[in-house]
Amino acid sequence: MSYREPTQEAGRIFVQRGLTGPVIMLNLLRFRDIADYSGHPELAPASPISGAEAFDRYFRHTLPFLRESGGDVVFLGAGGPFLIGPADERWDMAMLVRQASVASFLAFASNEGYLAGLGHRAAALEDSRLLPLSEMPFPT
Repeated sequence: MSYREPTQEAGRIFVQRGLTGPVIMLNLLRFRDIADYSGHPELAPASPISGAEAFDRYFRHTLPFLRESGGDVVFLGAGGPFLIGPADERWDMAMLVRQASVASFLAFASNEGYLAGLGHRAAALEDSRLLPLSEMPFPT
């Protein structure tokens, strides 16, 4: 089973968590070998491209909307096999996105301009994980 979009239930739980202050979104991304634009033919390039290339299109489209909403990418890194974790599981990329608040994340995620390029993400991903994180104090 793969995960590419949040469910309504997951969205409801996210909002009900009552997170305050900045939210960091941990993204784990696994790309398709060849991007699948069948669900978004209007965005499809003239020739087939890789999932990684489709994600690059999504990233370039998304970054201005993310920054406009008060968010930013704080880390982008190449993945690979786990040091601790399942030996047969791999993630091609990890990304940390900081958003000023849950409200600013929701405003970003519902922005029509942003949504117009969301098909690149769908075409790119074989599987993904998105884990919202809230900062907590270090134990003393």
